[in-house]
Amino acid sequence: MSDLVYPPVIAAAKLMFRVLDLRITVKGAHHVPREGGAVLASNHVSYLDFIFGGYGALQSGRLTRFMAKHEIFANKIAGPLMRGMHHIPVDRSAGQASYQQALSALRGGEVVGIFPEATISQSFTVKDIKSGANRLAHEAGVPLVPVALWGTQRLWTKGRKKDLTQRHVPVTILIGEPFEASPGDSGDELLRERMQDLLDTAQADYPNEPGAWWVPRHLGGTAPTPEEAARLDARRPE
Repeated sequence: MSDLVYPPVIAAAKLMFRVLDLRITVKGAHHVPREGGAVLASNHVSYLDFIFGGYGALQSGRLTRFMAKHEIFANKIAGPLMRGMHHIPVDRSAGQASYQQALSALRGGEVVGIFPEATISQSFTVKDIKSGANRLAHEAGVPLVPVALWGTQRLWTKGRKKDLTQRHVPVTILIGEPFEASPGDSGDELLRERMQDLLDTAQADYPNEPGAWWVPRHLGGTAPTPEEAARLDARRPE
């Protein structure tokens, strides 16, 4: 697959990281297979998660093809970049085409990135997940690699004004051990548990601020509880 767009976008992202002096910590990058297909399944707390999730795979020399809602591809600026990086548009009213495109990419040896929660978690915990990541990995016969991102919500998240000029923000990217997908609810639940365990570790090691809006309620922050977040999602779907 020809990649003329992805490298300059990566270079621009790294420049942004340096200008903002983001304190990025990547752990477990060696878990991303250096060759062959794999599904990276990440939690979702920010509109920028695909940038940081993809950054975590770079140490293994892999470019990640993310599944993203088709509205992004319709944007005059973002659309050409997304297509140039061979990301995969997802039309929720016609998801089978997206599924088949992702399956073909995996069978062709690509790394496909998925946010199994489908939408941003406003409680900053792992929501119930959709079955697509586990199903794709199982059908393609590739490993599932759980990922946790933390700190990205401080830059731009759902229901908050974006603040892309913040400096010195710590960002954590944890990549867990690959495991074999299994069909059905048991595989989905195992993936969710692995994602939540990684997120718990990332949050425990992070300089969280008591009372901050970007800290989950169970850690002393003022983010919505999972139940409150579910009600917000119902009123304002993404």
